[in-house]
Amino acid sequence: PQYATLEELQRTYGPRGFTVLGFPCNSFAGQEPGSAEKITEFCSTTYGVTFPLMEKTKVNGRDSHPLYTELRKVPDASGHAGRVKWNFEKFVILPDDSVHRFRPQTQPDDAAIVAVIERGLAQRDSAAASATSA
Repeated sequence: PQYATLEELQRTYGPRGFTVLGFPCNSFAGQEPGSAEKITEFCSTTYGVTFPLMEKTKVNGRDSHPLYTELRKVPDASGHAGRVKWNFEKFVILPDDSVHRFRPQTQPDDAAIVAVIERGLAQRDSAAASATSA
């Protein structure tokens, strides 16, 4: 069901420059088995997902994708960094390159996530306005 809520965020904030990126991972009890194509088909037909879904990605361990090697260093709101605990762990990257981490139980439309997205869009809008007036 988080796919549907992520799609809502994409539809709400996409026109303002925000993009949800999905990184399927099958490391957690068979959450996303099958090929990337099958996962994309399932997500689009079941949840109406239009945001980009990447190739299946290893998020923990020595063979993890370099992006996740870096993202695991980011602490969550409780100050804990480290392993991705489950699918649907969320990372919001802002225009100032700050990264905000939300654990899987945090719903995509949680007020804390929405506030970070809004802050990022405001940063982007401010930078664009400054560039235009310069």
